[in-house]
Formats: sequence, C-alpha cells, structure tokens
Amino acid sequence: MEIEIRINQKQCKGCKICTTFCPKGVLALDALGKMSIANKEACIGCGQCELRCPDYAIQVDKKVTK
Repeated sequence: MEIEIRINQKQCKGCKICTTFCPKGVLALDALGKMSIANKEACIGCGQCELRCPDYAIQVDKKVTK
C-alpha cells in the first residue's frame, strides 16, 4: 500500500495538534511554523493527523499497489 500525505500550507496555522496524535512522528513544523512531512516512510496511514486537524489542512490517501 502506498500512502500519500498532502498538507495545504495556506490552511495550516501550525497548531501542532496533528503531531500530537501522530503515533509515528511523521510530521514536524518547518522554519516558517507550518506543518511539513518529516518522516514519510514511517507513516502507517492511520489518518489521525487528517481527522484531528481543525483547519482541514491535511489529507491522507491510501492507494493499493500491486
């Protein structure tokens, strides 16, 4: 399974709620105080970041690969 994470930087206010709920430490704040993907390989596709983001700035898509 391939996991794609998209972050809308314009919508992100850098509240860090997503990093609090991510069990694998995939996301981190960048130099501008916006969320970025720090460790994509660790993502398990649980979607907690997407579910918890109050600004709807994160999308997690899972794609089945053969």
